[in-house]
Amino acid sequence: MRDDYYTYILTNYSKTVLYTGTTNDLLIRLLQHYSNRGSLESFTSKYSCYYLVWYDSFPTMREAIEAEKYIKGKNRVWKEDLIARQNPEWRFLNEDIVGVWPPNQEFMKSISG
Repeated sequence: MRDDYYTYILTNYSKTVLYTGTTNDLLIRLLQHYSNRGSLESFTSKYSCYYLVWYDSFPTMREAIEAEKYIKGKNRVWKEDLIARQNPEWRFLNEDIVGVWPPNQEFMKSISG
């Protein structure tokens, strides 16, 4: 995963909110979203969006950002279709990336160094 750049979609537990973002480290970014939960300082923390339902990788950050902008310009139905094509059950993919979800404090400390 280290050489790729990612565009991803997060949702909340009830799947009523969608958030699209980009990163060069999907594992760390998921942990950052999760560790900020409860705060009102960002969209994802305000709406408890830290459940990964879709992602794609790109060879450059520019391509990932272009994909993010493209997705953000689409309506909810289009985004739901995008998610369903890769993840028909809308399964939370966090464990696939992180290994354990939700992460415990020891795990969070081990990742942050």
